Amino acid sequence: MARGSVVWLDGKLLTVEEAKISLFTHALHYGMGAFEGIRAYRQTSGGGAIFRLREHLERLYESCKILDLRIPYTLDELMQACIDTCKANQFEECYIRPLAYIADGPLGLNPGSNPPVSVAILTWEWGSYLGDEGKNQGAKLKVSSFIRPHVNSAMTKGKITGQYVNSVLAKREAIAAGCHEALLLDAEGYLTEGSGENLFMIKNGVIKTTPLTSILNGITRRTIMEYCNLKNYSIHEARFTRDEIWCADEVFLTGTAAEITPIREIDHRLIGRDPYLGKPGPITTEIQRAYQAMVRGEMDFHAKAWLTPIA
Repeated sequence: MARGSVVWLDGKLLTVEEAKISLFTHALHYGMGAFEGIRAYRQTSGGGAIFRLREHLERLYESCKILDLRIPYTLDELMQACIDTCKANQFEECYIRPLAYIADGPLGLNPGSNPPVSVAILTWEWGSYLGDEGKNQGAKLKVSSFIRPHVNSAMTKGKITGQYVNSVLAKREAIAAGCHEALLLDAEGYLTEGSGENLFMIKNGVIKTTPLTSILNGITRRTIMEYCNLKNYSIHEARFTRDEIWCADEVFLTGTAAEITPIREIDHRLIGRDPYLGKPGPITTEIQRAYQAMVRGEMDFHAKAWLTPIA
């Protein structure tokens, strides 16, 4: 995982060694920050392009609005900053991490009515988030003992730094149990999502994904739903239980980091029916291939609107 040697911090491109923050940074103590995960892809026609950059940054602004933080830059300025950071690191294909947080200021729980907000943008090369085995053959999941907090305990529509402790605990538990990823239930016992991915299941040709009641509105999730509607697949937002997903024909996760990852096993139960038992199914495989074509500029499906050239 090669990290970029240059980062963007508060309007300047700096080397990693030059980019420093204070130990008195409020967000370091209390988790008051928001972030995004974005990917740039090498295009089949040449060069690199960032996939759905504007939509990701729009969500960053919404996350900061939930926290009542004011980003001191316009959306267009941050779009250009993401492009400039990729160029400075000579990355045509990479993961991009914008991060907005309360900087050095008051150190009590109350940061004041207009706390100082810093913005950083980092880049690194990141392959298959759940590993090549998971991406190609299907990942193994475990329903976690940790649950997603109630919607009035955690602001579920924000990609908020402090809230990811829940995901970290669930992920570590799953890894310790020999799995690739965790699935989390909500407070009522229904499935929500992975530690950092949205969840889809397929049964008898019908695609279901968990509703937005207690999950983040994933950009990749929205992309796949639009594609499925275009292809006239039957797709619904609906709650479902762990025993229902055990009996699914196909299961897959979506996310910027995970992209489209098929699931072969949940709680030691192989997913699917013959001849796809414990293997990626045909619909998942089609969606996975279509997504890779989209992000690399090989498909006209929203290509101009969704791909921002690194130039």
